[in-house]
Order: sequence, then structure tokens, then C-alpha cells
Amino acid sequence: MATTKSTSRRPLTRVSSGSGKSSTGGYRVGIDVGGTFTDLVLVRPDRSIHLDKTATTPNDQSEGVMTGLGRLARSEGRDLATLLAATERIVHGTTTADNTMIQMNGAVTGLITSAGHRDEIELRRGYKENIWDPSHPPPPPICPRRRRLGVPERLDYEGNVVEPLDEEALRRALRRLKLQNIESLAIVFLFSFVNPAHEQRAAEIAAEELPGVDLSLSHQVMPQAPEFERTSTTLVNAYVAPKIKRYLRNLERKLREAGFARDLLLMQSNGGLMTASYVADKAVSVLGSGPSGGVVGACHVAKAAGIEDFISVDMGGTSYDVCLVRGGRPQISSSWNWHHRYLVGLPMVDVQSVGAGGGSIASVVEGALHVGPESAGAQPGPICYRRGGTRPTVTDANLALGYLNPDYFYAGELSLDLAGVQRAIDEQIRRPLGLATVEEAAYGIFRMVNANMANAIRRVSATRGVDPRELPLVAFGGNGPVHAGMQARELDIERVLVPKTAPTFSALGLLLTDPVVIELRSYITPAPGADLARVTALYAEMRDAANAALQAGGFAAREMQHQRVAYMCYPGQTFDMPVPVEGDGAFGARDLRRLVEAFHREHESLHTYASRDQIPILRGLGLRATAVTGKPQLPHITASSRDVRTALKGKRRAYFDGKWVATPIYDGVKLRARQTVAGPAIIEEPLTTVVVYPGQRARLDTLGNYHLTV
Repeated sequence: MATTKSTSRRPLTRVSSGSGKSSTGGYRVGIDVGGTFTDLVLVRPDRSIHLDKTATTPNDQSEGVMTGLGRLARSEGRDLATLLAATERIVHGTTTADNTMIQMNGAVTGLITSAGHRDEIELRRGYKENIWDPSHPPPPPICPRRRRLGVPERLDYEGNVVEPLDEEALRRALRRLKLQNIESLAIVFLFSFVNPAHEQRAAEIAAEELPGVDLSLSHQVMPQAPEFERTSTTLVNAYVAPKIKRYLRNLERKLREAGFARDLLLMQSNGGLMTASYVADKAVSVLGSGPSGGVVGACHVAKAAGIEDFISVDMGGTSYDVCLVRGGRPQISSSWNWHHRYLVGLPMVDVQSVGAGGGSIASVVEGALHVGPESAGAQPGPICYRRGGTRPTVTDANLALGYLNPDYFYAGELSLDLAGVQRAIDEQIRRPLGLATVEEAAYGIFRMVNANMANAIRRVSATRGVDPRELPLVAFGGNGPVHAGMQARELDIERVLVPKTAPTFSALGLLLTDPVVIELRSYITPAPGADLARVTALYAEMRDAANAALQAGGFAAREMQHQRVAYMCYPGQTFDMPVPVEGDGAFGARDLRRLVEAFHREHESLHTYASRDQIPILRGLGLRATAVTGKPQLPHITASSRDVRTALKGKRRAYFDGKWVATPIYDGVKLRARQTVAGPAIIEEPLTTVVVYPGQRARLDTLGNYHLTV
């Protein structure tokens, strides 16, 4: 069985900022719930950082969150109530929305829409996920056709009433849905983003006919064209909202009862934070938000190291998330965002995920080795965790190859079952494949998952016209540092950055993120003919709405910054693209000319051509409001002239390039800045392991980052 030490243990990781100054502020906590572990970061008043992990509790994620907070309190020698009373901010990243879509266990959802448009969600713009397989099944319906009903009503593209809302037909439709026991209702009428009157009246009637049913109105969820994107986004919101709201209410109640009196902040998929009450009314905004915190953290760490263009890779227990960052900022995509086979048309950090994590299960199917996307998750987890897992995973293979220490895992709290792993790999992988040794089978698992991850990087970079060999990797997640060096080798990447905070990096990123509100408005017109007064008014309206939302969350007006954007396309194009709009005041003729030219340049940069003889179409406007808040300082590691051998723990057999090698093992806590470790070597941090492959070198900088170079 696993050996668990006393809870009054030493901190898993304590990294000082090196400033020597105390802070008058309180504690700050970042919590990121993953598929296997819930990661926590505690920033103390003296700005030192403490990292911790606890097992995710899939049935109720709040249990794992509260368990993790209890561990943080004990690490500070306090009870939970005392710690929470001294905590000024808790920032949470949750996978509840994603898990709802993965497991398809959301609310019983109905749809009311304009007559004749009930099948928009099925038509999907004719999009096929597999164009080579006409029989490829459609996604599981979150709203079957019997629960999608159209009612007579119609607005034109300017919001004028063409056909009044038939309230009696609406009531009949709502009563039909009531008989089907719906729990959540999406209301999507044509051109409601221009004139929401019909949706608002439909919501009033729905509140009368279906008391207690959750309502999602398309003009609130996504106030923009096109129709399919708005329908899909609103339906997904309706499907996940009840579960998100229940989870947040449950977590906030537990936090209040435990002594936390402030607002809980949540990570959104647009890369910003907002209060739980705001997110609950727009639940779809947290779909896919999990990896966003890590990307934000990577941008901060890379910037401090002088890197603006890079590829961030996050390898956790369940997934491998890749994001291309240019100019120090990740791309925010707002059009063709497919998540769990449904489209979400809101601005989202452009992160691509594949099922390749430490918990990815290896199996032999029809004589071929497969790794992932199925994951062992938190329960039962990999075999080596001794929690009942029976199928070998990537983490199990890493243990069998000697990369992980069976006696020092999870800061020494967990002993790993090496013998059980070897038996399982022998029976389930080696024998079916006819291999000679267990290590060959484990190395096959290792190489397969690396190939899957390398292909994900190639796909992301190729779609952006980028050669990955020209960019460094910023690798994090609990498993990222184990595989990062091999990723670099396979992709001919010369430099990898691995932060010491890598194992809980997404949780740290949450504390480096600012609150953000994004407002959208639709305005469709040939760009040169845009009504300047109307554009100015729409930007002012969005600014006031965003400021009000931020102020309601307790953020001061003096903290707010605004970025304006216009969504434009050429005539006949299906999708528009965001173009930054300079300034923050009245929008004039000069601004319009600059905007049109900026669109041509952006289009040429993205698509390699610009059609300056065509008149661009303005499709919509957007505004991003950010409340700039104080950030914790990144760790600082003191330099030392001591020989790197002072950190040497001993040697262990590890499998490199088809043979066992007596490999030096270093204690990452004892390594100092500017010291260099030559590969092959293994650096054991309390919550992760950095593998330095043959021919590579790892140097620790003063910011607490390992620089892996070939």
C-alpha cells in the first residue's frame, strides 16, 4: 500500500521571491482542477510560494478543492478558518463544464427558436469531422429534435418586426416541453442580437410556464451572427449551466462556512478572470478554460526570460495542451472553436488538446499498440498509485523505464508499485506484441505518446504557418518535464524552458491573470459606409457594460483598461477576423481609414493575400475590459559557486535509446542558479521530475527555470 506521511509535513515547495520585504497583503490561492490531480498554489504575504497537489474528486470536485485548502492550512501551521480569513483572493479553474460535455450528463435541455429553424444545430453548416467517412456518426444530441420547437416570429436584419411573436404558439410549445421535464431552456430567435425584444418577452412567458427552469437567451450568451454559431453556443450554455451553477453554489457555500468571506474568482476561456456570480450567468465561458491559466503563466515566465515567441505545452494526467504564442500573447479565437464536438462562438484562448497525459491508457488492439485518449483519471489512476488501477498508463511506463523514483513521488508521500507495473506491462503489452523485455514494451508506450504529442505540436504550428524548430518550448504540467526533452529532440527544437513551478503551473497562472469582461455587439455594414456616431455609441455602450460588471465584482475603475476590436471580412467570406481598433474615444473618419488598412494587413499576414480592391464588410464590434491587479512576483533562485555535485542524490538505472544507463539523480531543491546538469540525468523536484536526455544540458536560471538545450 502507499505510504502516507504525517500531514504536519514540511512544505512541498517553498520558493522565495528573494526580495526580503514583507507584504501587508494577505494570502492568495490558485486552484486548478485537472482530470487526475487538483493543483494548488499558495502565495504568502512575504511573496514566497508554496505548491501542493491533491487527488481530484470527479463526483464532486469541491471535495478535492476543500481537501487541498486544508493541506495548505496545515502547511502554514494554521487551521482552515484562520487561513481563509487571512486570504484576500482565491482563483479557481474548473473542468466542470468540460466534464459535463465529455460525459454528456448535462441538463435536460429544450430549444425555442424561430419557426423553420429548429434543425440549425443538426445542419452544422455542413461541417463533417471526418470528410472521408460519410457514415461517421453525428455528436450525441444535447437537445434532441423532439425538444426543439419553432414558434412564429421574425425580425429583419435591422431588428424591425416582420412577424410579431405568436405568444399563444409559444405557450403551447413551452407546455409541450414541460411534459418532457426539461431543466434548462435555450431561446434563439433570428436577429435577436439586433433587437432582443422577442427573446425577452419569450423569457417572461417561459418564467410563467416553466418556473424553476434555467433560461439561456442567445442575445445575452452570444450577441452576434452567424445563426449556427449563436444557436450552438446558446445550447451548450443551456446544457452545462445548471451543473455549473450547482457546483459553484456548493463550493461557495463550503468556502463561506469554512471562513472565506470574499468573492470566488473563476478562470474564463478568454484568458481572464471573473467572479463566480458573473460566470454562473454565462456558464459556457468556462468551457475549455482549464488550460488557459497555464498559457497565461507561460507568457509571464517566458517574458521574464526574454522570450516572446514560443510554443507552450501542458502535459497533465489526462490531456496534452498546445498553444502557439506570438509577441508575448496567445491567440484569442472567436469563430470556429469546436469543443467536445460542439461549436462555441465566444472568444477563447486558442489551445489545442489531445488525449495524451500521464494517465493515458496503453493497450494492444488487433496487434497494434495504442496510447490514449482513454485515461485512468483520478480514480482509479495509474497502476503505480495503488488505487485499484489495472491497465498500464504512460506514468506506469515512465516508472518502468526508471525516470520516476518509486520511493520519492509526490514529495515522498507516495511509494509507487514498480512490481505491479512490470507485471501489467508484461501481460498486457509485452506478450501480445511479442517483445523480448518489459522495458521494450514500456519504451514503446513512451515513444507512442511522444509521437502523439509531437504531432499535436506540428499540427498547431503548421496551421499557423510556423516552423516549430524556430521556437522554444515552454513545458509544464506534472508530466511535461519528463517528456519535454524528448519532444525537443523529435522536433529539432533547440531550447526548452521548464519552470520549477511546472507541476502546478496552471494554478500559478491563475494568480498571474487579471479579471476580464468581453462585450460584443453586432453591426453589419460595408466598412467605408459605417455610421461613425453609431460605432462610437456601441463602443461606449460596451465600455459602460464591461465597467459595470467589473465594478460589481469589486474592482475599482482606476484599475480598468480597454481594448477595442472590429470583426471584419471580405464580401462572400463566411468567417470574419478580429482587427484591433486604436484609441478609446470617439471613432472618427481617420480611425475608419486606419481600420480598413489594418484589416488588409491582418488578412495578408494570416492568409498571405489581401484584396485591396474589395470593400471589407464590418460584421461586429467588441471590447475587452481588463481590471489590472497586483501580481505575485515570480520565484527567485540565488546563484552559487558550489559544484553541482552537492545536489547529487546518487544514481539509478534509466532506459535511454534502447539500453539501461546508470543515471545521476539530482535534488532540484538543492540546485542553485547558473548551475548546469549534463545529460543523461534526472532532476527530482518535489512534485515533478525533469529528465535530461543524452546530449542535452539543463541550466537553472535565477527565475527558477530550467533551460534545456541540445
